[in-house]
Amino acid sequence: MIVMISNHSLDECEKELGLSCEQIMTPESRHNAYRPEGHFCIDNGAFKKFVADSFISLLKREENRRDLCRFVAVPDVVGCARRTLECFRHWQPRLAKWPVAFVCQDGQENLEIPWDNCAAVFIGGSTDWKMGPHAAAIVKASKVIGKWCHVGRINTPGRLEYFEDLGADSCDGTGLSRYSHMRLEIHKNATEPKLL
Repeated sequence: MIVMISNHSLDECEKELGLSCEQIMTPESRHNAYRPEGHFCIDNGAFKKFVADSFISLLKREENRRDLCRFVAVPDVVGCARRTLECFRHWQPRLAKWPVAFVCQDGQENLEIPWDNCAAVFIGGSTDWKMGPHAAAIVKASKVIGKWCHVGRINTPGRLEYFEDLGADSCDGTGLSRYSHMRLEIHKNATEPKLL
């Protein structure tokens, strides 16, 4: 699994995690490309507060690197699948030149995912929903359909291992971006022998 990191040296993070790292860009951080020739993704900042002007500005700034972008998370409403689907219908046509990710939220199990209009799915939502059977089914469906699957807010060894086993392609977590001890804990967990 690739770990998307926002605000540290990618090389340092790769050593600490023992996993490949790429950059996740956000409207609020505004960090420049750490690896100008490397893959990256763009989140929309909605977990804290979506600001359309900042989001659009970031897309314009990175437009010349669009072919390296794994996905752009289409603006969403945290915890609400129905409103997120409405936001997707509004924003996706405006982002047609980008590989977009549909962000899955609590309640997604009762609604269709716009598979034909996205390059990826982004597992968002509350922790309980994310760790439940509906999110797991979406990850599995993404692999059957051939879409990239990203999982947000992965900051523990258990969560990373769980989604890696399901087949998710990438993940992110504020703690993984900020704290060496969290990255080292994940690396330690991955290298320790498992008890049968």
